[in-house]
Amino acid sequence: MQDQSFDGIAGKFAKNIYGTSKGALRHQLLCDALDELLPSGKLNIIELGGGTGVMSSYLANKGHALTLTDISADILSMAEVPPSVVTYQADLQSVQNLADFDIVLCHAVLEWLADPKAALAHMAEKMRPGSWLSLTFFNKDAALFGNAVYGNFDYIARGMKVKKQVRLNPKQPLSVAQVTEWVEKLGFEIAASRGIRCFHDYLRDPKKASEDYESLLALERQYNQQAPFKWLGKYFHLWLRVT
Repeated sequence: MQDQSFDGIAGKFAKNIYGTSKGALRHQLLCDALDELLPSGKLNIIELGGGTGVMSSYLANKGHALTLTDISADILSMAEVPPSVVTYQADLQSVQNLADFDIVLCHAVLEWLADPKAALAHMAEKMRPGSWLSLTFFNKDAALFGNAVYGNFDYIARGMKVKKQVRLNPKQPLSVAQVTEWVEKLGFEIAASRGIRCFHDYLRDPKKASEDYESLLALERQYNQQAPFKWLGKYFHLWLRVT
């Protein structure tokens, strides 16, 4: 297994991720989290696996210094970011200068990697004490729950494995309990957590996500830090401090 790159299907990826209600909602909820959690002042921030730079652009426009990286040259060629954003192609583990940054963003990347645990270990080793990691990952528990709701019982019985991997489907969803164990053993302190898209992906009528987006957003904001709802987020967000 290799790390996933979206070279060759960059346009399809961008449309699927950013051109839908699920992409818009994920981005907005992560913006909410960072608006709440980032320390005050101008920060030096690097985004690992940042895709087309939607989040990097958001933070750069708030006055922070941003560096955007991604494994895919095709994806980066589509990035529309402010001139101040430093952009370069790199896989996560080849980025060695993480100690130069106050904040590391790693959003929806782990589930596309051959060895997500090794990626976390790399970040823990290279980041400096006192810096922060904003981490999100595709939630395996939520994926199982969703497939049960949809009646995909055979798929669940196969361990949610497909015979032919679709390149736009995450290779390996991760359980919150597993990632929590990994990060704590690596020396990260969990300062905050929340679910991302706790309700959107379970709507019986998917059209409601677009037709009543603002009401859905308000509901997500109200409950995404509360148990049991946060555990159902299709993505899970951890705000981690390097000790």
